[in-house]
Amino acid sequence: MKELVSYEGLHCANCSHALQGEFCHHCGQSVHSVLKPVHHMTEEAIETILHIDGRILHTLPPLFLKPGFLTLEYFSGRRMRYIAPFRLMFVLCLLAFFLCHLAIDRIGLQPSPLHVHTSGADFAHADDADDVQDLLGKQLKNAQQACVKLGDLIYGNCMQAAETTLRKQATDRLTALHADPSLASAKVVPVPPFPAGNDDQPDHFEAHVPWLPAFANAWLSQAGQRAGENMHAAFHGTGEERAQAIERLEAGIFGRLPQAMLVMIPLFALLLKLFYVFKRRLYMEHLIVALHSHAFLFLCLLLGVLLDLLAGGLAPHAAWVKTPLHWLEWGLALWSMAYLLLMQKRIYHQGWPMTLVKYWCVGWCYFWLLLWVLVGAMLLGAAY
Repeated sequence: MKELVSYEGLHCANCSHALQGEFCHHCGQSVHSVLKPVHHMTEEAIETILHIDGRILHTLPPLFLKPGFLTLEYFSGRRMRYIAPFRLMFVLCLLAFFLCHLAIDRIGLQPSPLHVHTSGADFAHADDADDVQDLLGKQLKNAQQACVKLGDLIYGNCMQAAETTLRKQATDRLTALHADPSLASAKVVPVPPFPAGNDDQPDHFEAHVPWLPAFANAWLSQAGQRAGENMHAAFHGTGEERAQAIERLEAGIFGRLPQAMLVMIPLFALLLKLFYVFKRRLYMEHLIVALHSHAFLFLCLLLGVLLDLLAGGLAPHAAWVKTPLHWLEWGLALWSMAYLLLMQKRIYHQGWPMTLVKYWCVGWCYFWLLLWVLVGAMLLGAAY
């Protein structure tokens, strides 16, 4: 329990005004020094974390289950028990895209066993070393054709995994036949590191936008050149060069996505302002609506990725869980659309026909704005 302290006769160290409490009523500076022992700082940090946790419990359930509730509470002046809209949106945005990045790293570039024919059943019927080599050549050709269908971006990983598996199976069969196992390492079929015809070098890129200053065109030229080099290395490179290019693309694109969403929020608020201009609401009110709407969408994205990762992790041990988890993902997508409609209805208090029309119009405009902003973010990310 805090002790009662008298501040009579004390003056603010910043502006020299007489203090009437622990904060100066003139400049707002605290009377407490920031130079504190470590244990005091630890106590304050724990208190802050526990306070935030308490606000999370009051914020996340209504954010997910009660469309428009947090926004109406904020408009009514009841704000202290909830996390601030911008902080809520920003944290959920970072968490959602971070988890998406992890999910792509885990499953996005892995070759699918359904497309790569690496079954070793044929090798068991090989009677001698020549038969093993013939079958290995046929299997490598089949695997190459299957990997090409997956696209250039994942061809290298796919073909490397298929070739390693097939040559190991051929080696095992040669060992069983008491033949030379090194025959399986021979290049019985040419396996290019990527599909033929894609070894061209990226063209030099130079921006010429007449109404931009010279430094802006120079920056665009450098960014475009880096993006072209990264894309060329990712699609047509080999080995370590290709892996590093893909890593740069992922890091750059996911690093730009949160910034792109920060651009989308004021644009979405502007759309609401235009479509509800006769409601005489301040732009800041529409901005709060946009922040809570995007916070909900990022929460749904976060939950959707978690469900997908959970389904992928549990499928090898309990395949039956995939169906209910996928149904939950579909339910989450449907709820997100219904949520935004209900939120728009409860905040702006218009009839259902007009709300549905404006909901469709705002959504259509937002979709195209989002598409252009995401394309720009991906191009900037590719130049990382």
